[in-house]
Amino acid sequence: MMKKYNKLTLILLLLVLGMQGVKAQDVGFSQFYANPIYLNPAFAGSKVAPRISLTYRSQWPGLVSAFTTVSGSYDQYIPGLHGGIGAIVMTDRQGDHGTLQATSLGAAYAFRFRIYEDIFISLALQATVVNNNLDWDLNHLRFPDQIDPNNGYVNQTSATAPDQTSKFFPDFASGLLVYGPAWYVGFAAHHLNQPSQGFYSEDRIPMKLTANAGGLINLSEERRRQSSLGLGQPVVSPNLIYQYQGGFHYFNYGLYLDWRPFIVGTWFRQCPQNFDAFIFMVGVQQDYFKVGYSYDVTLSQLGNSTAGSHEITIGILLPVPEQKHKVKAIRCPSF
Repeated sequence: MMKKYNKLTLILLLLVLGMQGVKAQDVGFSQFYANPIYLNPAFAGSKVAPRISLTYRSQWPGLVSAFTTVSGSYDQYIPGLHGGIGAIVMTDRQGDHGTLQATSLGAAYAFRFRIYEDIFISLALQATVVNNNLDWDLNHLRFPDQIDPNNGYVNQTSATAPDQTSKFFPDFASGLLVYGPAWYVGFAAHHLNQPSQGFYSEDRIPMKLTANAGGLINLSEERRRQSSLGLGQPVVSPNLIYQYQGGFHYFNYGLYLDWRPFIVGTWFRQCPQNFDAFIFMVGVQQDYFKVGYSYDVTLSQLGNSTAGSHEITIGILLPVPEQKHKVKAIRCPSF
């Protein structure tokens, strides 16, 4: 029984402290390229065709469903604008019954131009409106002063609600993507204005810096579209993603094997001091539709108590509208 109380206390302490000024970290997705605009707004219009991307993530469900995130985006290339446009909406729920919920709606524009033969650059800006909402329901909230060492949460709390439990604020990001026929390198900066999200006092979101790099290696000597088994050309894609936010460094590195219609991938996520998670992903992509599933095995001290993380993605790539001048899509993973 006390083990259960200790687990709840940890979660609620993190929640309360987060509202009072601890620097929060952004949502981290495991299928990075299945949510491309979130990774880097310079990916807006990267597939040229209209693209719909949907993501559901349940992180650490063993801790009273502490984090649940739903994201949806749309992007496409617009010849008249010489670049891509995109929109992304996301809802992130934290705590039991979604006590703390953040909802955002953003729009991005990525200007694309050629710098040398088959080498291009995409430069992007993104503007987002965010709403943070706190459900001040004492039936779902627990505070440290309620804990009795022998009987658990039985005392009355002295905590009081903030003056406002719903807060809107603007947020801005920018991105850069350089790519060739079979490689890509990107950099993004989120929270350029470092907006304040606190309910009790000023709590500025630290800027998040992201760098990504990867490539595509065709393993087939023959350039046929399909093998005798009906599979496409096997392609391996090594990738590296580095993120820095609020004094924390994160490295994500791994491989995808794309052997249409099947795609599998393995990733490691770590801080400089220790490994955080091992990620396994499997997906199916056929014509204009794809679906993927990934599972994060927690390797940190939290261990099995978190029950890992589950992520499901769906992608729809619509037909490319007629164009006077053909524009090449960026070749990169879809998960």
